Amino acid sequence: MKRVGEVMEEYGTRYMLRPVHGGCEWDVLREHVRPATTADRLSAALAERNANSVREGAVWG
Repeated sequence: MKRVGEVMEEYGTRYMLRPVHGGCEWDVLREHVRPATTADRLSAALAERNANSVREGAVWG
């Protein structure tokens, strides 16, 4: 699963991550975490914007 998040807590071999702009936290094994690249951040921002457009009922055209 490709997700971008901020580390909120570290415990043992796991991290608790949270979406950059808020939301539900999730946990992940340390070995599955790496620093986000610029492309990762842009992709996550675009996905969030698209999701918000669908929720808000945006109309294009």
